[in-house]
Amino acid sequence: SDSGAQPVRPSVESLLDAERAAGIRTADFYRGFQAQANRIKRELLKFLIGCAEAGQTVVGYGAAAKGNTLLNFAGVRSDLLPFVVDKNPAKQGKYLPGSRIPICPPEAMLALRPDYVLILPWNIRAEIRAEYAGLEQQGSRFVVAVPQWSVL
Repeated sequence: SDSGAQPVRPSVESLLDAERAAGIRTADFYRGFQAQANRIKRELLKFLIGCAEAGQTVVGYGAAAKGNTLLNFAGVRSDLLPFVVDKNPAKQGKYLPGSRIPICPPEAMLALRPDYVLILPWNIRAEIRAEYAGLEQQGSRFVVAVPQWSVL
């Protein structure tokens, strides 16, 4: 019978070497991670609460797992973020797991012209900002919470 075992490719050792060089295999690499996560959470909540108190609208962009994890960690619900938009039709009309924030098509964001758009997939913020430059020209501002709080 075939055990499914495969020879270890040189690329695996190369990746392990890169991890060792970056220090991610040590406890020191992770020290401060909780403090950083807590800081991001507080900054996000301060911003969303401040906007709510000032009567400013904020919507989220992107219904991906990383952004949803952040929203759930911070305890954000639809009272602070009424909806998120996503281009994937399979996600539209559904809700983010945990927070139950509605997922709408981007047209909902364009129609609302919110004061702020919270970009949840922060790794592609430049592409999203470029794609929706028209919103910015109409006065909307883009923000990201990770790796640090930024108004773009």
